[in-house]
Amino acid sequence: MTRKKNMQELGLILAGLIVGSAVGATGVGGGSLMTPILILFCGIKPTIAVGTDLLYASLSKAFGVALHGRNGSVDWKIVMWLSAGSLPATAVTLLVLHHLRPGPSLDHLIQGVLAAAIIVTASFTLLQEPIRRWMGRHGVAVGDDALQRLQRPLTLLAGVLIGTLVTISSVGAGVIGMMILLLLYPRHEPVKLVGSDLAHAVLITGIAGLGHAGIGAVDYRMLGLLLVGALPGIWLGTRLGFRMSPLLLKRAVAGFLVFIGVTMAAKAWALAH
Repeated sequence: MTRKKNMQELGLILAGLIVGSAVGATGVGGGSLMTPILILFCGIKPTIAVGTDLLYASLSKAFGVALHGRNGSVDWKIVMWLSAGSLPATAVTLLVLHHLRPGPSLDHLIQGVLAAAIIVTASFTLLQEPIRRWMGRHGVAVGDDALQRLQRPLTLLAGVLIGTLVTISSVGAGVIGMMILLLLYPRHEPVKLVGSDLAHAVLITGIAGLGHAGIGAVDYRMLGLLLVGALPGIWLGTRLGFRMSPLLLKRAVAGFLVFIGVTMAAKAWALAH
């Protein structure tokens, strides 16, 4: 029994190390990788995996936000408008989840939403560079009145989408949020969009994680083990990212996400039938 427990703890630390390395090297793969790894390879129930991963994401990314804030690379107005949509959406979604309570029906819901979110995330990751090139050729001017009028309401709506998706599946605060900001703010400095997206991700995952904790869907021992692996993983991944092609790394992560998403979808379909 002790040997099995030790192997499980080692597996969780390794999961934190792998995901931390992926995030450090590419900026992609936080919730998209961690939650399905916990479900598929560590045998963790979906409700516990999502709740624990939300707090893990918030804590592990907080350091990055501090660095961005110190460097002035966070646009707090963007964070505010995203939060204006995501916070109410998170509250409503948490009320629905509290009503459902942990069980088979909630597990099926999480697996289905998670599979779809992962596939969308992988698609955005693969299409990120083509979209950037297209925006470079057909970018909307900063002074465009229509864009300026639509930016705030569309940012708020993006927050609603992200808040709902993240609260259910723990996926979406990173790469999906970043792709939306790139489309809505084509003339902003990319580093400010990254900092803003990260700041919003820390806020929304933290609140959603505390909400999941309220229904008993957080394993604090597992959270600690994941962080033990994640911190050196982020350090290692950052250094690997400087030595390897970022595009190649992102494609590798995206390919893995597609595999995981299809596997999750197949498992959710099998359980439903």
